[in-house]
Amino acid sequence: MDDEEPLAQWARRRAERRDRAKGRLRAVPLTPGPHRGAHVDPGAPRAIQEFDGAEWVTVGVAENLAAARALLYPPQSVKERPTSWDLPTRGRGRHRRTTAPEEPER
Repeated sequence: MDDEEPLAQWARRRAERRDRAKGRLRAVPLTPGPHRGAHVDPGAPRAIQEFDGAEWVTVGVAENLAAARALLYPPQSVKERPTSWDLPTRGRGRHRRTTAPEEPER
């Protein structure tokens, strides 16, 4: 049995993966030595890089880890829930018992 996939399928999956990754941002610490975890040396400046489909391109510099996280993960807007969600529901579904079951007569 042949376990290898055809080259065309592999190339299509690779192209799809690259297309999904385009525009993705990352922060790389600008410190000497090998890159370690993002949490190491939070006061060091960070290079903000964007993936263009083939390589990571530097698009800016953040002064520290907190500033880099603010650029990479902007706060999401909080949508208010409708007030009807806060009201108790009055359903007669099978999972709800609205009254106590009656005992059979003897």
